[in-house]
Amino acid sequence: MTSGISTVGVVGTGVIGAGWAARCLARGLNVIASDPAPAAEKLLRQKIDNAEPALTRLGLGTADMQERLHFTTDLSELCGGVDFIQESAPENEDLKKRLHARLDAAAVQEIVIASSSSGLLPSRIQSECSRPGRIVIGHPFNPVYLLPLVEVLGGERTDETSIEAAMAFYKSLGMHPLRVRTEVPGYISDRLQEALWREALHMVAEGVATTDEIDDAIIYGPGLRWAFMGTCLTFHLAGGDVGMRHMLEQFGPALELPWTKLQAPELTEELIDRMVSGTQAQSAGRSVKELENLRDNCLIEIMRALARYNYASGAILAGDQSLKSFE
Repeated sequence: MTSGISTVGVVGTGVIGAGWAARCLARGLNVIASDPAPAAEKLLRQKIDNAEPALTRLGLGTADMQERLHFTTDLSELCGGVDFIQESAPENEDLKKRLHARLDAAAVQEIVIASSSSGLLPSRIQSECSRPGRIVIGHPFNPVYLLPLVEVLGGERTDETSIEAAMAFYKSLGMHPLRVRTEVPGYISDRLQEALWREALHMVAEGVATTDEIDDAIIYGPGLRWAFMGTCLTFHLAGGDVGMRHMLEQFGPALELPWTKLQAPELTEELIDRMVSGTQAQSAGRSVKELENLRDNCLIEIMRALARYNYASGAILAGDQSLKSFE
């Protein structure tokens, strides 16, 4: 049992929901999942199987994951048998508002109901709930079963105890819960990612760079630093012994230069075609599943390397009591 929670309800079993299910199952919890899509259970179980090799490499127990996974199309059945609910339905505000109202009406009062929303405001999601105090955002990152970050925030009517309970639960799953102190669209990480993404689209649209050149510019340079120092600490080091102050004094004037375009470019058919053809070429004939496995293995190796220094995401890995071994 994890933080007094033995069974987790996963509502919505796409990429994110399946990732939540895999993370919970690999840490010994039971999962009751629900999704109205045709063949949803079959697809969920396939995704669990696909995640198993990576989870096994981390030293987690995966032998009976499928046996501890129960699927139902009856939300009332799910709500009546779980200790925590993680909703991962499509990113549609009206859908989430209706869905959370149904979950709130069916689940016992003590249960926290979290949404995996990547940018919607929790105050809007909880607006039709009779007990909005237990509605929180728990925004994970793909693949959920490997990446430790989860952004946690509440809406105007969320109880502080619900936020604390959600953060404690996520931490028990071997995650790094990051409290978002201000309710803003996109939260923290996606606002940063979106800025980079929009700039990349501009460069492709204007013929400045191809998709592989843009990715190389990250993979072989700042991406390696971002994996363990982020942006701010990296720039602090750029200032030498004086640190960030000298960095800002020296490079601050560059902020006035036209280096970026913060507005997103029009998604023309030409731009879409360039993005598609570029990433298809980068895939080099490998399937999405093959690329997912490559990604998972690379992430594990980076986190294992950082664990030797008990630093950043490696410190989370080193402190995860669920892991049998990661050497």
